[in-house]
Amino acid sequence: MTALPAFSLADPSGTDHSFPTGSPTVVTFVKEDCPTCNLVMPLLDALQASGDVPVLAAGQTAEGNQVLLDRHAPTFPLLDDSILKVSFAYDVETVPLVLLADGDGGEVARLVGFDRDEWQAFFASHAPNAAVDWDAYPKWRPGCGSLTQDPVIAERLRAESENSPLRARRIDIAPSDDVHEFMFDQGFTDGLPVVPPTPERVLRMLSGTGRSSQEVVAEIPPNYAPATVEKIAVNAVLAGCRAEYLPVIIAAIEAICTKQFNIHGVNATTMGASPVLVVNGPIRERIGMNMRLGVLGQGTRANAAIGRAVRLAVRNIGGAKPGGTERSTLGNPMKFTMCFPEWEERSPWEAMHVERGFDAEDSVVTAFAMSSGPALCVDQSSRTARQLAGSFALSMEAAQHVRAHGASDALLVVSPEHVDTLWRDRFSKDDIREHVQRVTARPLADLVSDDDIGGGIPRDRFDAMNEDRRNRRSPKFASKDNIHIVVAGAEAGKFSGVFHGWAGGEIGSIPVSRQIEE
Repeated sequence: MTALPAFSLADPSGTDHSFPTGSPTVVTFVKEDCPTCNLVMPLLDALQASGDVPVLAAGQTAEGNQVLLDRHAPTFPLLDDSILKVSFAYDVETVPLVLLADGDGGEVARLVGFDRDEWQAFFASHAPNAAVDWDAYPKWRPGCGSLTQDPVIAERLRAESENSPLRARRIDIAPSDDVHEFMFDQGFTDGLPVVPPTPERVLRMLSGTGRSSQEVVAEIPPNYAPATVEKIAVNAVLAGCRAEYLPVIIAAIEAICTKQFNIHGVNATTMGASPVLVVNGPIRERIGMNMRLGVLGQGTRANAAIGRAVRLAVRNIGGAKPGGTERSTLGNPMKFTMCFPEWEERSPWEAMHVERGFDAEDSVVTAFAMSSGPALCVDQSSRTARQLAGSFALSMEAAQHVRAHGASDALLVVSPEHVDTLWRDRFSKDDIREHVQRVTARPLADLVSDDDIGGGIPRDRFDAMNEDRRNRRSPKFASKDNIHIVVAGAEAGKFSGVFHGWAGGEIGSIPVSRQIEE
């Protein structure tokens, strides 16, 4: 005799009902959207009313249970198995499933679906006192598939039963299929090949963090899908990451999914904005990030793969794909990846994360919404800090449009040789910011569109201003705080870089920093 799994489930009033009960009991599994389950509900009620054998019915959805209660008003307990653990333990393939058990929980008889002759024989043997008009029932009705047979749900339940941290649905491909072509066909890539996220690789990736695999890190728009640590790990595998990169990726996802950063707007804008990630703190060296030669380019796995993992997560979890909610007119190479560390040790100034309120020993990632860059600022002749900061100012004034003032942030990446020029005159980051604002300040009359050059303040809007407003000088940035400065790059070369921002402030995106939990 097969021993049926023990369980305890609650009815709608919150009362727990345990099995085995110590006496013969019928255990049945039903769901609201199954016509055959609805057909047999009165039979189960007749079974309960007969007094021959009590009934415990496990419903597979909480909402469906309420429908069954309203529709049939059963006298037997309708128990909540909406997490499906009991259905899975019983290996339910078809509902209704009716099992008669003895007092110790051993299986005595079983009914699947509805066959009138089988049900009538069951009642004659085990519930002779039940009053049923069998002629009112059809001869046969097939059952319905149990929710536990849904591939996504089945993978989760199997993982839970095996105590595996993996819950994502596993996709099997035919032996003759090319796995890389399959990934392209399924739309899992950004247009470049990806690493297949096998269970072994995902488990290895999850070893990079102590956080639960099912912890929801954020909800990623536009679908506002829950990004669990496991789902983020899957995309980290796709991007070619190592396990030790995962904490940076998780913190970056937390940062970009804040209301302040506004990743939905960043993705959807036709301007083509994308997150640019700057990493600070001890983790830079620990995971092998490049902050020197070629810092903003190719060649370093950590830099490239971390930024790519974040972009793939936004695509694959959140659903932001070109042609859908991604509406960039031209696109942007930073939509593949852009992540780099600040070379704090080469800087005479406070590191970015310290400026933003963190301790120097903290590891932090900061996300910026940038529409283009890095635009090169070439100045090989300046010998004073003022001259060089003025060169930065003119390069930064070109952001978006030379006549567009007060609209965005900028991220200035200062190379070591330029740092030396600035520091000889003891120029601080704030000195640079103030000089940029001073050099780029223009009377509004200089920012008006004319017959030769558009893109500035419309003429009619300017004409409606009073004289004081017209003569007021407007710097490039709404505030010097919109200018963000880091140090990175090779020791040789008087070339710095500027990332041009998307719309700034509450109408656009505000930079966000998150501490990295290692």
